[in-house]
Amino acid sequence: MRRPPARYVLALLAVLLLASTLAATSSSPGSGETSRQAGTPAEKGPVGTTRSDQRPEGVVTLAFAGDVHFELHLADLLARPDGALGGVTRTLRAADLTMVNLESSITRRGAREPKDYHFRTSPEALDVLDRAGVDVIGLANNHSVDYGIDGLTDTVRAARTSPAPVVGIGRNAREAYRPHRVSVRGTDLAFFAASTKRERTSQRWAARPRTPGIATAVEGRPRRLLRAVRSAGRRDDVVVVYLHWATESDSCPGVKQRILARALAEAGADVVVGSHAHVLQGSGWTGKTYVNYGLGNFVWYHNQRSESGVLQVRIEDGQVVDDGWDPGPHRNRRPSTDPHRQGAPGCCQRLGCPARMRRSRHPARVLSRVARSTPRRGEVLVVLRGRPVAAPLPADPR
Repeated sequence: MRRPPARYVLALLAVLLLASTLAATSSSPGSGETSRQAGTPAEKGPVGTTRSDQRPEGVVTLAFAGDVHFELHLADLLARPDGALGGVTRTLRAADLTMVNLESSITRRGAREPKDYHFRTSPEALDVLDRAGVDVIGLANNHSVDYGIDGLTDTVRAARTSPAPVVGIGRNAREAYRPHRVSVRGTDLAFFAASTKRERTSQRWAARPRTPGIATAVEGRPRRLLRAVRSAGRRDDVVVVYLHWATESDSCPGVKQRILARALAEAGADVVVGSHAHVLQGSGWTGKTYVNYGLGNFVWYHNQRSESGVLQVRIEDGQVVDDGWDPGPHRNRRPSTDPHRQGAPGCCQRLGCPARMRRSRHPARVLSRVARSTPRRGEVLVVLRGRPVAAPLPADPR
């Protein structure tokens, strides 16, 4: 949330860059920041898919995709991590930083939790995501502890040795709520993950001061998460929160989602995204905070028609200025579709949206225009599948 005057300090940055380069040549291996830096083309990009290093100072591109696991036939992808996700890899690698939700325990042992569905994979899943261009992996969800304490122990261990940083889980609450921090072209970013679902995992396996678990945000105003976001907002230029929220199969953002989005915006979050509903829920604005309510499934084991893709967000000098949607090919069986270009009958009525808002074939441009106009007090601007609407905010149950 802190806004650096990047364009006014180019000369100073050039001097500092030269000094840091000279210092790096004389430093020993392993010295420097503990936070992972955004991958350079030489580090991350295979032939023909390098990330752009020509963007100006203060410009950062982010990419987000929804739920991922490697169940059933998708387990075959683990044996060939290079190119496992197919053509969508190009989109994932093109962004400066890409984040997804890995909805799975990382273990081969443990007793099943008393629930209907159980997902697990091996540490090779982290390699697949890393090689596909994913830079941050969220593990705060309702399937990250499907196999009890043994599975949780293995998952935390895998997260600590992952080639791509993992957030939302840890040996204690301090680790689970700790963001991944990274700097790109003078912009400092912090990435969080948390689950809002009131179910077995969040109730039994929430991280505590002395016990492992996931980061949760089940309260109306989740104090621990809001405190962490507020702290990051004072230190970092851009704060990103990836939530596991929403009602399954409901394409309309719920009241609790909108209340939590507003609370995070007030705490200092610049970008809030989420998944869990297994369907798309559209994007919008809460004040100056960009919110995507539901990214849908990304790599999932069903044969249904896929409605998913990659959300792209452009940041300039610490502020979101544009978005885009790439419904390109991925490992859900059928081609995905653009959520902003489909109708959402009934959703507008539930949100109390005015009917006069017009449709657009260019959701990114609509969002960009909407971003420049601040909603009136008590409203949130939501772009629901191509339709920008002003929805009244519900009362905050504090």
